[in-house]
Amino acid sequence: MHARAAVFDLYGDHLRDRGNWAPIASIIRLLGAVDIASPAVRTAVSRLVREGWLERVEREGQRGYAATPRARDRLAEAWRRIYRTDESPWDGRWHVVILRRPQDRTVRARVAAGLGYLGYARLARDTWVAPRPNPELSSALRTEGVTCTAFHADYGDDGHDLAAGLWDLAGLADDYRGFLEQTRLLRARLPADPDPQLAFASRTELVHEWRKFLFRDPGLPPQVLPPVWPGHEAAALFDQTSAVLLPPARAFVDQCLAGEELAGQAH
Repeated sequence: MHARAAVFDLYGDHLRDRGNWAPIASIIRLLGAVDIASPAVRTAVSRLVREGWLERVEREGQRGYAATPRARDRLAEAWRRIYRTDESPWDGRWHVVILRRPQDRTVRARVAAGLGYLGYARLARDTWVAPRPNPELSSALRTEGVTCTAFHADYGDDGHDLAAGLWDLAGLADDYRGFLEQTRLLRARLPADPDPQLAFASRTELVHEWRKFLFRDPGLPPQVLPPVWPGHEAAALFDQTSAVLLPPARAFVDQCLAGEELAGQAH
């Protein structure tokens, strides 16, 4: 688990409902529970500040870091996708985005990576398609100085062949089966009543592995997926396991944020 991703996961999974802020000492203690060393945490936090995801904020004499508005929007969207809180029925239309091609190759690469994360696949050189519009699309393109033309379109067939041609569904299904196996092993080795630190570490590992699917799974509607789709079973197991681990994990987060056993780690 890379430190940068772990910091992002911490803010998204635990700090969103705690003011989106934490002292640096608490962040170090929390990520130490998943074997990320203090220097790596500090480097990751500094990088996230430079990238505009975190900002230095002092509260009650403690130096800490808060998620920026841009980060809060990204974390809210990630949360919606991770926990599938807005699964509205699909109307059968596809969202088509035609970019004004940026001249800079680095910008093009960042835009392509960003669109992939938002659930879009490349249909042609500058044309991307997704089953639904993503609310982050406009801000993501605006950040890169890229404009586009976007509209909804009908597809002449039921969409199975379009989905299979644009996304690697076979590979994605294999990854879901791997997640199922990995999570069952995690459940098997957990005690019936895990202590708070173990629960936090286990939930962090679980959410981290599940979050990887945000970069690969566009959230295709059931109408265009293969008839037996392991992603549904994987989502159910993730929901069950994360719910079991949440209460003790929250207790550990609260302990760290309260500064317990953090002497000597303050910045």
